[in-house]
Amino acid sequence: MKILKRMLQIILGSVVTVIFILGVFLFYINSKDYLPEAVEELQVIHKTNRPINGNSFELISWNIGYAGLGKEMDFFYDGGKKSRSTLPEMQRYLEGIKAFISSEKTADFWLFQEVDFKANRTYGLDQSSELAHTLSDFNYVTAINYEVPFVPVPVTSPMGQVRAGMMSLSAFSPRLSRRYAYPLIAGWPDRMFLLDRCFIELRFTIAPGRELIVLNTHNSAFVDNQRLMDQELAVIRDKMQREYELGNYVIAGGDWNMNPPVFIPSDNYNGHRHEAAAVKFDASFLPEGWKFNFDRSVPTNRALHQSYIKGDNATATIDFFITSPNISVVDMEAIDLGFVHSDHNPVRIKILLQE
Repeated sequence: MKILKRMLQIILGSVVTVIFILGVFLFYINSKDYLPEAVEELQVIHKTNRPINGNSFELISWNIGYAGLGKEMDFFYDGGKKSRSTLPEMQRYLEGIKAFISSEKTADFWLFQEVDFKANRTYGLDQSSELAHTLSDFNYVTAINYEVPFVPVPVTSPMGQVRAGMMSLSAFSPRLSRRYAYPLIAGWPDRMFLLDRCFIELRFTIAPGRELIVLNTHNSAFVDNQRLMDQELAVIRDKMQREYELGNYVIAGGDWNMNPPVFIPSDNYNGHRHEAAAVKFDASFLPEGWKFNFDRSVPTNRALHQSYIKGDNATATIDFFITSPNISVVDMEAIDLGFVHSDHNPVRIKILLQE
């Protein structure tokens, strides 16, 4: 009887200790929770004072997957097992990303998502410095959307500390840049360990009273509730419409984590297997004249339940641009890099501002 009583005391003591430690951990994480304002001005790092000129521009958007989600990688949150790539893999992915960027000589704007500033999963490397050095003549801004002292999952190999976000670069000098927060759609305590989604605004004076507004967005992933996604989209939709009503040119691009409206792949999807995203844009999301610009023939994202095998992994189109009615689109393409360096392919658009 005494032995049983002692065993129960030990078990109860262990349970109380675990609960106490968990409570202290959650209290600490909650006290360090990154809570940005709804709108924050961002510091522009100026490399050139070149004013914007002309009316034709080229933009490239790319979720680089923090140079940690290349072809060999699977990811625990998408049904895989790993939480980070090896150091040699990460270095190889990053070099491949930089090599592609260096090969693109005509882009005026670069919009990057999933850039690590300092994170255990990418061995503490400041990737924004690497990208800024690669595009050494470009002005740029960064915005944090993921800052957690310690991500405890997966339990066997926790992600640990993460400080990451987005980056917008321009060959021209912006007048202003701001970070716009999306509403938190995850509940507590999950939201403490997930991204604080946002979009970046760059503003350029085109003519007296007219500006070009370039928005870089990264919307929530792993969400199958259309209503929750619509809460996020309302923020950027209102921003885009308001700017257009003021007479400005508006283009928004990035990783929307949802399909454009009425998406049907073409040209055999360049040999990739298509699978629709769980959520998509409604065709009535914006008034007539606004355009969703995407490439039907090449996917922009692949599933991470296993390393990439073309034709086996599911792929989708979730990276694209939206343009206001006063912008003509000259060309739009997704660039098929085979998901070698990232779980996303870059997308390029060439636009013409109408008089």
